[in-house]
Amino acid sequence: MTEADTLHEECGVFGVWAPGRDVARLTYFGLFALQHRGQESAGIAVGDGATVLVRKDLGLVSQVFSDADLSALPGHVAVGHVRYGTSGAKSWEAAQPHLSTIGEVIVALAHNGTLVNSDDLRRQLIELGIPFRSNTDSEVAAKLIGYFTEKTGHLREGIAAAMRRIEGGYAMALVRENALYAFRDPNGIRPLVLGKLEATEEASEGWVVASETCALDIVGATFVREITPGEIIRLSDDGIVTCRGVPQRMPANCIFEHVYFARPDSVKDGSSFYAMRYAMGRRLAHEAPVDADLVIGVPDSGMPPAEGFAHELGLPFGEGLIKNRYVARTFIQPTQELRSRGVRMKLNALPDNVAGKRIVMVDDSIVRGTTSMQIVRMLRDAGATEVHVRINSPEVTWPCFYGIDTDTQDQLISANMDLEGIREFIGADSLAFLSVEGLLNCVPMNGYCTACFTGEYPVEIPASFSSGKFCEGYTPRNLGLSRADIKMGIGGITAENN
Repeated sequence: MTEADTLHEECGVFGVWAPGRDVARLTYFGLFALQHRGQESAGIAVGDGATVLVRKDLGLVSQVFSDADLSALPGHVAVGHVRYGTSGAKSWEAAQPHLSTIGEVIVALAHNGTLVNSDDLRRQLIELGIPFRSNTDSEVAAKLIGYFTEKTGHLREGIAAAMRRIEGGYAMALVRENALYAFRDPNGIRPLVLGKLEATEEASEGWVVASETCALDIVGATFVREITPGEIIRLSDDGIVTCRGVPQRMPANCIFEHVYFARPDSVKDGSSFYAMRYAMGRRLAHEAPVDADLVIGVPDSGMPPAEGFAHELGLPFGEGLIKNRYVARTFIQPTQELRSRGVRMKLNALPDNVAGKRIVMVDDSIVRGTTSMQIVRMLRDAGATEVHVRINSPEVTWPCFYGIDTDTQDQLISANMDLEGIREFIGADSLAFLSVEGLLNCVPMNGYCTACFTGEYPVEIPASFSSGKFCEGYTPRNLGLSRADIKMGIGGITAENN
């Protein structure tokens, strides 16, 4: 798939408190399980009781860390990060965890999400004489926490004070030399789970936090619960301590975790994301049935709904597209001739299965339409007589401001064409999307953010942040000044703590 035509989430977070264990290696494998959430950079920071050391760089987890690197990071607490940036340039400085100093204490922060009021907060911090090395919102959060920790004298109070000022979707993990902290936005937009490592003969029990449960599985941790929206968890020699950083608001879990982002073997509310996607395919078959000879999925996230679609209609399910699983991000640009082949660098059709057949192609979403167009053409070139496209999510019509890289509406084909126009553009014989109601019936009964489908934003977006990002004629809801802009700027905090 072309990078310009796929949805990307910002990153994955992993943290571990486990005295007596090799926390750097545990974090390495946790990040390996979360690699699908970000491939631009990776980093690990380890606390050894006296200080915090960090190793980070551009590239995949396996490219950034060698065995020697991990051996040079001894300690009992660690935090790790894989990044796909929606805020800030692709650079070493933008890679995480972010190191920051609070007096004589070194902390490292890993962040998944986007802060919608970071520009205003950065400006205020700069006016206070606080320097920045990158233009990421994650560094704003780290510096803000440091500022308030110095004001209050306690790191947990500094985190809580920062949480009262930042707005957006975020899940963060932070280490100092002897403790791990984890906290989440009050709407729960970005995911964060807690797991436990059982005691062994060599080590006492430990704790793990991660963006998904698959990262718990790989290190042998048992899922305990989700970190609740607005909660702060501290893991240290004192055990696990929790407190309320900010009041919990109406739940708004990112619905695209269920459609696409999360690994299919990860679990939420007792159900695997594979099972949810299979159910989406079954529901889609009821909403938009089609008579065909073979149902195929676009690897990887399109496979479970394709299987469910085929099962519900009694149609054959098979493989029609082969994925090159060794294609990763590269700094080596293809020649123009190779670039023109676009999607074939990652996918290729299987003529033996599709030639002479009416094909249903199931995929998770259509963003800009160019990838779908290339895949449909590829299937026709392989001999398919008909290609019917079914999407197991509603149309992505609105930009996301909470951690997905679709922050301008003009790049979304569904905001600029009607259904028939999209069908013609991608060259399909028919096209249908799952309804919002149908999607919500396939996931656990919790509150969800569906802003990318409906334009109903759970966190108010400052006008300065959203300016120029909507097409003419679109009126999103819940836009306006955020709480931080109205009454909770940094200056107000200074007075509050005096």
